[in-house]
Order: sequence, then C-alpha cells, then structure tokens
Amino acid sequence: MIKLAIVSPCYNEEEVLEQSAARLTALFDELVGKEKISADSFVLFVNDGSKDRTWNIIKKLHKENPYVKGMNLARNVGHQSAIMAGMMTAKDWSDAVVTIDADLQDDLNAIEEMIDAYTAGYDVVYGVKVSRQADPLLKRLSATAFYKLQRRMGVESIYNHADFRFLSRRVLEQLSHYQERNLYLRGIIPLLGFPSTTVDDVIRERTAGSSKYTLRKMLGLALDGITSFSVKPIYGIVYLGIIFVFISILIGFYVLYSLIVGTAEHGWASLMLSVWFVGGVVLMSIGAVGLYIGKIYKEVKHRPLYNVEEVLCDEDKQSH
Repeated sequence: MIKLAIVSPCYNEEEVLEQSAARLTALFDELVGKEKISADSFVLFVNDGSKDRTWNIIKKLHKENPYVKGMNLARNVGHQSAIMAGMMTAKDWSDAVVTIDADLQDDLNAIEEMIDAYTAGYDVVYGVKVSRQADPLLKRLSATAFYKLQRRMGVESIYNHADFRFLSRRVLEQLSHYQERNLYLRGIIPLLGFPSTTVDDVIRERTAGSSKYTLRKMLGLALDGITSFSVKPIYGIVYLGIIFVFISILIGFYVLYSLIVGTAEHGWASLMLSVWFVGGVVLMSIGAVGLYIGKIYKEVKHRPLYNVEEVLCDEDKQSH
C-alpha cells in the first residue's frame, strides 16, 4: 500500500468544494478498503488566493475530515504554480501524488487505474481525455488547435492531457530541481524521462460553479507552452525575413524593367500597402523576440513561484 496525496488547486471554488471533498473522501475509503492506499493518505487543497469563502471552507473541512489538509498561498499565483506548490509540499508527506482540479470533472475512477499502473512499474501516469463533450464548444476547439500547434512547434507533450496525472515520489524529487518561472508542467514532466503510461479520463460536467480558466488564461498557457519549449517562432521570423528579401529583389527587377521600358508610375496605394504590410511584419517580429526576452527577464530574477501563508497538516488539527 502507498501513502497517496491528491493535490487540488482551488480558486473561488466555494460552490463545489464540499461536494468535491465528499467524493474524494468516498474514494479514499474505497481504496483503503481495497488495500490500494494506506489510511493516512490525504487530499491537499491549495487555495490560490481565492476571493470568496474557499479558504474558510478548507479550514472547516480540515477540522471535520481526517483526510483533508490545506494550504493557503499568500496571493493568486496561477493554476500551474499552485499545482507546483501543492506537489512540492505533499512530496515530503507521501509516496505519490495525483493532481486534479477541484471541480473534479476528471474521472475519479481512473485514480485506481493509476495506482495499478504504478504497481506495475510506471512512475508517471497521465489521464488522457477520451471525450471532451462536457466542455464548451469554444474550449474543445481551442484545445484541439492548441495541441496540434504544440506538436508542430516541436513541444513534447501528451495529446489531450491537461493536469490530471499521477507522479511517484522520485519523479517529484527530480521535478523539484526545475526552477523556471514560466511554468508549464505539461511540457516539463515528459522531459523527465521516467517510465510513463496513460489511462482514459472521461470528463464529466461541473456539478456547480463555473470554469475559472478564461480564454485569456488559456491563451496565456498556450504561449507559455510554446515559448518555454520551442524556438521555432524565432526561426519562423527568420524564414519570413528571407522570403521578404527575396520578394524585394524581384520587385527591384520589376522596377528596373519598368524604368527601362518607360511604364513606371508612382502609385500611392501600392506604396502605402507595402509600408503598412512590411511594418506590420516587423512589429510582429519584434513582438515575438520581445516575448522571449521578457521570459528571460523573469527567469534571471529568480523570484519564488509562490509564498505560503498557512498550512493545515498536523494530525491534531493545529495549523502552522
């Protein structure tokens, strides 16, 4: 039997948190009864700077439920950093960690399969979504486009895998050495190289509340995923520049030919079109390079990913 920790980041989840805790408690009781996990396994709810009653509910659950531990971050640091904070705390208390969002849209039944895969020798088990029908149409389309774009950009990741995964303690120990501030766990974990496999993850609809992953946050995650693991956008700019140089040479020949045969006319429209088009490409190129420079700027400052305000973990229910 292993001591399992389930790490669940929470941001404004007061509507769903008690239901989620009840479902996880039932899961723990079942797995303990099957002797798959030890009775001192736990769920660690990580409050990521919520503005509602999320932290108060976590404290209440911690007092009432022996499986529940809590962690309160000093401010909102984002989904990926909140997961990292929970994993780095839970790795010292457990043999393995499962990360899952607090809304529990991911398939809880897959956790037992993850444990069985670990017993069979796999250190990393990814939950791969077999159907996204429970997700809104825009999210399904954007997710599909995102995974395909990642693949084209050379980013090593698991198709249709989000952040529902099982990691053994030795994987977590190696993960702790990755200190980048532009955190994208879906790209980092495959780089670790430990034996891995997948299980099916059947997504269900939220029982309450709404998704906190806005379009802006999804686009930000997509940019982090691509620019943190691929330099192909920079090469794309170089190739685009070469194409424009070639086009300008052809235009130069055309201008010389027009001057020789006397058909050259000074066209305001074509001039303005060229200036605006080339100017737009230049600005886009500078922006792409600037994006990479901005990430370097964040990395070299070595600021911490998160600050922990309070942790609820003691068996006697004392917080410190």
